[in-house]
Amino acid sequence: MVEKTRLVVIDDNPHIRDILESFIGVQDDLQVIGTAPNGIKGLELIRDTNPDVVLLDMIMPELDGLGVLEQLSKSDMESLPCIICLSAVGQEDLIKRAIDLGAKYYMIKPFDFEMILSRIREAAGTPREPNRVVKQPVQLSPQKNLEEKITNIFLTIGIPAHIKGYHFLREAIKMVVENNDVINRITKELYPGIAKKYNTTPSKVERAIRHSIDVAWNRGKVENINKLFGYVVYDKNDKPTNGEFIALVADKLSMESSA
Repeated sequence: MVEKTRLVVIDDNPHIRDILESFIGVQDDLQVIGTAPNGIKGLELIRDTNPDVVLLDMIMPELDGLGVLEQLSKSDMESLPCIICLSAVGQEDLIKRAIDLGAKYYMIKPFDFEMILSRIREAAGTPREPNRVVKQPVQLSPQKNLEEKITNIFLTIGIPAHIKGYHFLREAIKMVVENNDVINRITKELYPGIAKKYNTTPSKVERAIRHSIDVAWNRGKVENINKLFGYVVYDKNDKPTNGEFIALVADKLSMESSA
């Protein structure tokens, strides 16, 4: 049996902690062994559990990410975990400071979850050494901008990243943003196009997208959806069709990009 990579998540946002824990938890080779809402509790958790990898938010109350990195750099632990910094702030001096203090990667929120898995696995393959310094931060490329915005919307409205419909729905929204007319050919072009990319069937794509929208409604996130669009779009008993929801999000993103 392959030994799982053990992770700790330190982030003051409970929704991000939950989503990361859920998404990582379904991976066969990874395991979240604990989460913490701030740097002080995070340091305690690291010392108690000695994880392989730490996902570290940079902006937190009580003790921020840089504070955690500084404390770890002075630590008497025999070996230090690989640190992946997560932040909505991409200032060059902050990134350089984090890397100089031993962070392995620095990723900008909102992030691509598949990229996070890739970075975790790369970090897990790195020997654990005290005060290891890697000079090259890894950030999401500008081409990922649309995916970042969609991921942020999904985070806001409560669509968990570990369900299949998450990826199908994200792909559908991207397709409609790039070619608005495809929404009028949802069964003949959109679903089949996604199915081909993910090696599945159009009917499974349709059902999985339906499920992801249902999950958001069942979690009671309708108020977040209405806040996102700035007006009352739906109530709890008024679920949109797949096409309506895809078109609504795509229109919002298209308007933002043209503003």
